Amino acid sequence: MEMRDLPALNALLNATSAVLLVRGYFLIRRRDIEAHKKTMLAAFSVSVLFLASYLFYHYNVGSVRFQKTGIIRTVYLTILLTHTVLAAVVAPMAVVTLYRAWHNRFDKHRKLARITLPLWLYVSVTGVVVYVMLYHL
Repeated sequence: MEMRDLPALNALLNATSAVLLVRGYFLIRRRDIEAHKKTMLAAFSVSVLFLASYLFYHYNVGSVRFQKTGIIRTVYLTILLTHTVLAAVVAPMAVVTLYRAWHNRFDKHRKLARITLPLWLYVSVTGVVVYVMLYHL
């Protein structure tokens, strides 16, 4: 794999995380706790892999500028801003949510997970959107 392939890998990791998050949500709604646990650990692991790959790529390449102008640039920058801010917020939230489940503090886990899940899902989906806009528009 070459450096130029990492943005596509990162988008794939974000998409995978999103799918796993949705699957985990439906599993817990069905009360399939063991499958939910495994799925959410997989989502967390995929997100950690994404972060490592993302940081490695940008350490080596630097920032990549969006070249389009006009309204599409405003849309891109708005999505990027919300994605970036929420990514910084959701990362520690995901760790705490996972920690609480791991330590059987399910009342507190459930309360935080109701906030963490939609934010994490938004970050994962908008990560793919940012990739598509940046590299395929």
